[in-house]
Amino acid sequence: MAKLVAVTACPTGIAHTVMAAEALRRTAVLMGHGIAVETQGSNGVQTPLSAADIAAADAVILATDIAVDDSRFVGKQILRTSTAAAIRDTKSVIGNALGRVPDTPSAPTPVPPKPTPTAVRSPGLLVAITACPTGIAHTFMAAEALKQAAQAKGYRIKVETQGSVGAKNALTEEEIAEAEAVIIGADTHVATDRFAGKRLLKTSVGEALKQPARVIDEALALPAPSAAGSAAAPAYADAVSGAKARQKEAQSGPYKHLLTGVSFMLPLVVAGGLIIALSFVFGIEAFKEPGTLPAALMQIGGEAAFGLMVPVLAGYIAYSIADRPGLAPGFIGGMLAAKIGAGFLGGIVAGFLAGYIARWLRDTIRLPQTLEGLKPVLIIPLLGTLAVGLLMVYVVGTPVAAIMNGLTAFLQGMTGANAVALGALLGAMMALDMGGPVNKAAYTFAVGLLASSTYTPMAAVMAAGMTPPLGLALATMIVPSRFTLQEREAGKAAGVLGLAFITEGAIPFAAKDPLRVIPAAMAGSAVAGALSMWFGCGLRAPHGGVFVLAIPNAVAPLGPYILAIVAGTIVTTLALMILKRRVEADPAAAPALDAAAPTPAGPAPSGAAR
Repeated sequence: MAKLVAVTACPTGIAHTVMAAEALRRTAVLMGHGIAVETQGSNGVQTPLSAADIAAADAVILATDIAVDDSRFVGKQILRTSTAAAIRDTKSVIGNALGRVPDTPSAPTPVPPKPTPTAVRSPGLLVAITACPTGIAHTFMAAEALKQAAQAKGYRIKVETQGSVGAKNALTEEEIAEAEAVIIGADTHVATDRFAGKRLLKTSVGEALKQPARVIDEALALPAPSAAGSAAAPAYADAVSGAKARQKEAQSGPYKHLLTGVSFMLPLVVAGGLIIALSFVFGIEAFKEPGTLPAALMQIGGEAAFGLMVPVLAGYIAYSIADRPGLAPGFIGGMLAAKIGAGFLGGIVAGFLAGYIARWLRDTIRLPQTLEGLKPVLIIPLLGTLAVGLLMVYVVGTPVAAIMNGLTAFLQGMTGANAVALGALLGAMMALDMGGPVNKAAYTFAVGLLASSTYTPMAAVMAAGMTPPLGLALATMIVPSRFTLQEREAGKAAGVLGLAFITEGAIPFAAKDPLRVIPAAMAGSAVAGALSMWFGCGLRAPHGGVFVLAIPNAVAPLGPYILAIVAGTIVTTLALMILKRRVEADPAAAPALDAAAPTPAGPAPSGAAR
């Protein structure tokens, strides 16, 4: 009896895909062969092939009408045909596939699996994915932390990073097949279909950054996967994550879904905000003249990019909850929220409604196998969109729009002490966990208000997010005796990250001395945010740091805004000078200016003068 694997795929993934799969299964059984079939189409991958199925297969049948990835079948005999041929001439297709297999059933026997004793086995391989909404700081820092922890444990590791710029260092099918465990350290939605049949641990990107060794241990401690390779990967991942992981996933679920939406929305807001700012180069009201370049820029940035902002936010919140079936009701619900005037709050509500409704429909509706393909392309989009649309128009939309209008009016009319208090609160939130949930909550709040032409919170948030790493960089230069040599080197990188509005540059310092660094950073960020709101500074681009300041009218007024950033940086530095203690144990941390001062053990060594 031969063992076969097959992939069937047509553009819709409905009729021809399912019919070809069923024909191959039925005919292979009648011919006395074993077969595992994976189907692909607009409804995604169904019954994915496991690494064990592929490894044991004598031949591979690709009955496809669309392009499919065949890199995982390297080294296997492959027969390529169409779905129509697999349906009409199934026996010949299977016979041709088997005809490519050498008639030497005993060939595998002479190769014993024993020449690799445990004592000389090469280091095991782990694979991981790290992802945060922007895919900038936390993503790469977590990846580096996992690499160092794996190396310390004697493992090789390949880490794929994902963010708003897409996937980098992508995992291959061969690497996944070889891996002993899979680690997903992400604050956004990550598809897990390709990891079927593998130990899979889901955690946050912050946990992977702060506790990489423990995360690796937990992944390797997961129970060995069962032989049933036909189970869907997401269900299998939930099953192996354990009670503790499931509880944590339930607690962080809505937060992760929201950040997934923000991650996909962010490029639109950045591009739209900067293009709007470019239109103001010709004058604040130059875009009102039809047919001019400023009018075209405003049409691109203000109407197109910002017009898509709320639908994309809602669509990808729903995608995070229900996968692709949630996209259509999510996008349409978000568009309705924008038209009703419910803004980003309405988009968030629409996204969660669409996601949970689509997931409920997906899990509840049961159809015969031959009609199952209708669910993702007809039934769920139709029923989900109807439900979300009617709820937005008749139930949710009007109250949320009223709340959004009231919030916008309140923020735009905020002056004096109220503005200072809000700026200080947003600033302190940005520095509290430096890229964690509190930081992301403040940032998401400010970004969402851009669609309502409310720009002052965004300015306060960016100023406050820049000051912690800038203040630490300045402190390492002014009082080097308070920092180790390694911290002083990290201070140079922190300064660059601070200029680029990457608050995470301060994390290494905060992790080592949180009781002193975090209060100092919060003080400086609160001052920066408060001054930004006091001066009435508005920012039209949600990222970029000092590099955005060079664009005319991206920030207004520019001079007071720079003053707010400088003041926050100085406050953080002064607080660190007061709170941080001198590092006596590190002679390299006391350069020439401290060399003359005797230490408790006696005079400084002569080498310290340099």
